[in-house]
Amino acid sequence: MENFDNYSASEKAEATELQRMIAIEQQKAQFQAQVHTFTDVCWDKCVDSPGSKLDYRTETCLQSCVERFIDTTLAITNRFTQMVQKGAH
Repeated sequence: MENFDNYSASEKAEATELQRMIAIEQQKAQFQAQVHTFTDVCWDKCVDSPGSKLDYRTETCLQSCVERFIDTTLAITNRFTQMVQKGAH
């Protein structure tokens, strides 16, 4: 993060707000990338041939696939967080 010592109070506030907005947009982009990834993976795994609507088996497969993907992502994220916290102490 940049040192804002030479900026006025309003410039510091603007810079801080800009950094906050950039962080939010980065989080949105990461979320969208995750959605695209599990959409691709689960589509390839579950959909044999696209039709006008999903059959029960395909719908169940897609739901289970996405849930597993989210659970796995959360488990990995939590593990990395634990590792970082242990490394910081």
